[in-house]
Amino acid sequence: MSNFSRLFLASILTALLLAAETRAADEPPHTVVLRDGPIEIRDYAPMILAEVEVSGPMARAGNAGFRPLADYIFGGNTSRQATGSDEITMTTPVIQSRSQSIAMTTPVTQTRGQVGHWRVAFVMPPEWTMETLPVPNDQRITLNEAPARRMAAIRFSGGPNRSRFEEMSDELIAFLQNEGYDIVGEPVYARYDPPWVPTPFRRNEVMIEIAR
Repeated sequence: MSNFSRLFLASILTALLLAAETRAADEPPHTVVLRDGPIEIRDYAPMILAEVEVSGPMARAGNAGFRPLADYIFGGNTSRQATGSDEITMTTPVIQSRSQSIAMTTPVTQTRGQVGHWRVAFVMPPEWTMETLPVPNDQRITLNEAPARRMAAIRFSGGPNRSRFEEMSDELIAFLQNEGYDIVGEPVYARYDPPWVPTPFRRNEVMIEIAR
């Protein structure tokens, strides 16, 4: 085996290990109600979201929103216990949706706002509460409570490509309509892997809130 082949193989194995480590991160508590191929229906417990609004193309906006949120959980905050700052465990997925503040329609949660405006969110670990979470140093970040919800999700690989996001959104909506589910939210993009994981190995989902 040539040196190039060895290096290439080593890079692939490293990427796979990084992907596995990332996927080992905690996900929000939920129960899978139904599984049909790449589609799942899940019941999620209430959760707290750290959110920031950004603008730009989908991929660029996702990265722009990731940075201040990562800074927040890794110490860019003020502890409520007067101990300086707190570090918060990273969870998955990172959630990206069209910004609610410029909504053009009126569903219950995420909305189809103008193209180019997005809300990016980290899910806070369940051991934290609104009373104990540290205050973000970046004033663009807000902490918001999300109620228990039933979500439909369709899984796919690849990067944050808007056309792929729209394609999978349409596929999930068609499934839900054919099965008689009542859709009460707009499509949300969820990513589970950091940018350094090779695109073919990245786990992505489109999620849509449905009635119980």
